[in-house]
Amino acid sequence: MLTDWFLAFLPILLVLLLMLGLRWRGTRAGPLGWLAAVLIAVLRFGAGWEVLAWAQVKALLLALWVLYIIWAALLFYRVTAEAGAVATIGAGLPRLTSDRALQALLLGWAFSSFLQGVSGFGVPVAVIGPLLVGLGFPPVAAVVIPSIGHSWAVTFGSLGSSFYALMAATGRPGAELAAPAAAMLGLASLLCGIGVLWAAGGPQALRRGITPLLLIGLAMAGTQYLVVTHGLWSIGGMCGGLAGLGVGVAWARWRQRRRGQPQREHPQDTGPKPSMELRWALLPYGLLVAIVLAAELVPPVHAFLGQVVLRLATPELTTARGWVTPAGGARSINLFGHAGALLLYTSLATMGLYTWQGRYAPGTGRRIAREVMRRGVPSSIGIATMVGMAVTMGHAGMTRLLAEGISRVAGPAFPLVSPFIGALGAFMTGSNTNSNVVFGLLQEQVAMLVGTSPLLALAAQTAGGAIGGMFAPAKVIVGCAPAGADEGATMRKTMAYGAAILVVLAVVTAGIATITQ
Repeated sequence: MLTDWFLAFLPILLVLLLMLGLRWRGTRAGPLGWLAAVLIAVLRFGAGWEVLAWAQVKALLLALWVLYIIWAALLFYRVTAEAGAVATIGAGLPRLTSDRALQALLLGWAFSSFLQGVSGFGVPVAVIGPLLVGLGFPPVAAVVIPSIGHSWAVTFGSLGSSFYALMAATGRPGAELAAPAAAMLGLASLLCGIGVLWAAGGPQALRRGITPLLLIGLAMAGTQYLVVTHGLWSIGGMCGGLAGLGVGVAWARWRQRRRGQPQREHPQDTGPKPSMELRWALLPYGLLVAIVLAAELVPPVHAFLGQVVLRLATPELTTARGWVTPAGGARSINLFGHAGALLLYTSLATMGLYTWQGRYAPGTGRRIAREVMRRGVPSSIGIATMVGMAVTMGHAGMTRLLAEGISRVAGPAFPLVSPFIGALGAFMTGSNTNSNVVFGLLQEQVAMLVGTSPLLALAAQTAGGAIGGMFAPAKVIVGCAPAGADEGATMRKTMAYGAAILVVLAVVTAGIATITQ
């Protein structure tokens, strides 16, 4: 059993060693992780050709679903950057606040949480990272900050997809799950805010930003809790992020008026003024929000965009060792309503607007295409192979074996382990939704066996999954591509912050379990 557990963990360990130890990029580490998963699945876990073939088909569809977003996000960034919008925002935001800590809170925490609420799927990091680079943040920090900042909002973000997955996996009603999940995620929100400040400037930034941290954090956590406990699960993350953004902007303006003028700490404040007005620079992001809201919340628009969906039915699959993957559908792709499609619409509308205004130099179109290809191809290789590794492990029973082994070893200390199991699923798949599907029912069953509240375990599961996605290799690749950050360095930093947050969540979960037993 110990040998099986080690072999099941080996593909993940290999990727970790290559990316963290040898500083390989996902383009090189991903294929080796995938190959190790395939070989171990065949030679040790009895995965036949049919299991492997269908696993790769499912992985391909899931990869295409993710890559749709990546390529569209890269295009959106290049379209806005070539027109000067990113540079304009980089010059405009310090006029609201030149405080690096508050900039990180506004963009990397509140705004990224709002974007996670209305779109998700890697969009917050892909959009916010380049903006922070434009403000003078180092590329790695520019990716780490929104990676930390948006993660708490994942469960009730993306129009509640992860929460609906938790409901489906456990069969429990949302009204029963919402309150404990929102409470746990509220704590995670404050911890993410602390991480954002620390990543932006260490203890000095934390001391300087503690008041807006508390104001923004309480606004986001409280609003999300109120919204989801009233049954509006699909817009909990969006409303929480919007509330935090509003409080943060109000705080920055109040402090600016109190001091008479903004501080000037960065070169953007003293350099030449950009030719584009701030309102035109912000317009693409307003368009993105409007398009996403219309696509998700306006029934006629939602129905119109959802007319073409690529689906594939899959048979029941069984390995030689008896692990069964039930029949069902692979990841469906809503061709015209997908988050990537919404980003594409925004990019085309933005390009049309800026072309009409004459903001593109000759040859800009070719330059945009070249830059998108240059960053998109390596990211695509890394994403596709990482997803292939995760899906192969799931179909061979390796993922389930990992979680069961951890649970058996933990025993009565299971509440301490619960958030880490959720994080494991998200780390492997890059998705809290997938983590909830794979491990939700297992967490519920183990909790009942060891005498812990199943609702507490499920809250820890989805909170851990939300935080675990922060440092998932697939998510790291998504964030690093538009900002030009080093993947290995980014992964090391996000993993350190994620581990610290998970430890706090684990201690709180264990404390609540002890009190309520």
